[in-house]
Amino acid sequence: MMRGRSDGAQKKRLWTSICIGAVLIVFLYVYFGSKSSGESALEYGSRSLRKLGSSYLGGDDNSDLSSRQDEKFDLEDGEDGDIAKSFPVCDDRHSELIPCLDRHLIYQMRLKLDLSLMEHYERHCPLPERRFNCLIPPPPGYKVPIKWPRSRDEVWKVNIPHTHLAHEKSDQNWMVVKGEKIIFPGGGTHFHYGADKYIASIANMLNFSNDNLNNEGRIRTVFDVGCGVASFGGYLLSSDIIAMSLAPNDVHQNQIQFALERGIPAYLGVLGTKRLPYPSRSFEFSHCSRCRIDWLQRDGILLLELDRILRPGGYFAYSSPEAYAQDEEDLRIWREMSALVERMCWRIAAKRNQTVVWQKPLNNDCYMERPAGTQPPLCRSDDDPDAVWGVNMEACITPYSDHDHRVGGSGLAPWPVRLTTPPPRLADFGYSNEMFEKDMETWRKRVDQYWSLLSPKISSDTLRNIMDMKANLGSFAAALKDKNVWVMNVVPKDGPNTLKIVYDRGLIGTTHDWCEAFSTYPRTYDLLHAWTVFSDIEKKGCSGEDLLLEIDRILRPTGFAIIRDKLHVIDFVKKHLSALHWEAVGSADSFSDPEQDNDEIVLVVQKKLWLTSGSIRDTE
Repeated sequence: MMRGRSDGAQKKRLWTSICIGAVLIVFLYVYFGSKSSGESALEYGSRSLRKLGSSYLGGDDNSDLSSRQDEKFDLEDGEDGDIAKSFPVCDDRHSELIPCLDRHLIYQMRLKLDLSLMEHYERHCPLPERRFNCLIPPPPGYKVPIKWPRSRDEVWKVNIPHTHLAHEKSDQNWMVVKGEKIIFPGGGTHFHYGADKYIASIANMLNFSNDNLNNEGRIRTVFDVGCGVASFGGYLLSSDIIAMSLAPNDVHQNQIQFALERGIPAYLGVLGTKRLPYPSRSFEFSHCSRCRIDWLQRDGILLLELDRILRPGGYFAYSSPEAYAQDEEDLRIWREMSALVERMCWRIAAKRNQTVVWQKPLNNDCYMERPAGTQPPLCRSDDDPDAVWGVNMEACITPYSDHDHRVGGSGLAPWPVRLTTPPPRLADFGYSNEMFEKDMETWRKRVDQYWSLLSPKISSDTLRNIMDMKANLGSFAAALKDKNVWVMNVVPKDGPNTLKIVYDRGLIGTTHDWCEAFSTYPRTYDLLHAWTVFSDIEKKGCSGEDLLLEIDRILRPTGFAIIRDKLHVIDFVKKHLSALHWEAVGSADSFSDPEQDNDEIVLVVQKKLWLTSGSIRDTE
């Protein structure tokens, strides 16, 4: 009897537990299900990454392009079409997501990459099934960035909550944590006492007047590889020099993010196996300060890539132990590197203390005089030195064009005259000087009209980092010369390769495919200008929604986008404003020029500052 009563009690307790569990499951399902369907993206996305059907960027393989195009850009029947539902918000852990430079993705996909060749720091975009369609949240407590020029020296710590570089580089004055801010004293691995003094010392080594590295306007574009937090490039700006500061997303994580937060031009990239996304003969000066690059590997292929992007007579400043140390290994590297650059026809322009500056020849004479079989060889005659997107590096010397060989240089005017002077390479596209000047005038008028639309929302220091997503000849950026901004000029990979014209005008930029994510951190630009970019990707069958999400990822909160495109594209963007938490600032139907396509409409939008519910809780 006692045993029977015990078994019955156990069964009763079991059924009670089951019932309670079932009720709890139903409650959780109803509660969170209704919460997910009823709340805005600001609330329901703060702690989970919700993967939707459309990809992050780019079309699905083997998909029908025309049907995908209709799906992404056409509006529903009716005056305004359906209002797009809210986009989810990515998990807070993804607040610094760079889709094509995501090391977690590389590990998950188990890509077989050669780490010694830095392939793991090159672009690897996610497959369709691994792409996400969500808004990147700002970090907890995010603040509108400090304005330029103060931002060169200080940023908000909450915007980039990473202080490991301050501790790791504490003896080199990279950065210092001070209360709510991170301070940048201007130091670097090789210039602890300030980039300004270091820059002046290099100019002095080269006997430039007034110890000014711009050499009376002859040096304008600089390439700084392994740039750290870009203090070298930041201190060049006061000399009317603009640097493309390059570094990978490596063990010094967030260095490029710090550079852009400071308002200094910078780009995520690496000298690995692919050509850098810049055309040949783009830079007057290149710089490596203890950049930890093995220049001798693979027959000097990395140094030859540097040679490709240097202009005739261009300089390479190299500050590294190999240039001065006397131990056996450093001496060996110095001997081999000296022999390599001699075979490349470089000469030592100056050498002092711990820095050597080499100079590239002005013409092809030295190349032609080398003994037969000298390594590295000249590149094949059919090699296009300006083809860069996804193109492997070559261990060969890029000779100069007939024009550059004849004139003994690039034939460019000093800065700032070169900005408005038709460059010699304009003829490569069949453009006349008159077409060049007309393009400048067209964009000058357009920029004036853009600023009239923006004027209620901005002051003189509101904007700093600007991107022109389809730069063409760079005239949009040229029209901004008198404003305290810099422009990343992007030339799409499958259009006219006009990026060399951009560089010849003393501007900087990169090549890109807008069906993929851009190589930058989230929240790094104040304004994006998209001239017919949506129409272009529509023709390729890529997703308009994905491009909207990518623009949102790149834009800083309170930043702006100027979208100039066809009416159906503008309607498509308007349909998504609420979902993206964007606000229409202004539009114009009369921006069309009589000589231009008269069906382009302009829409100016502003990204709102928002935080996830989790971020708000974290800051309270």
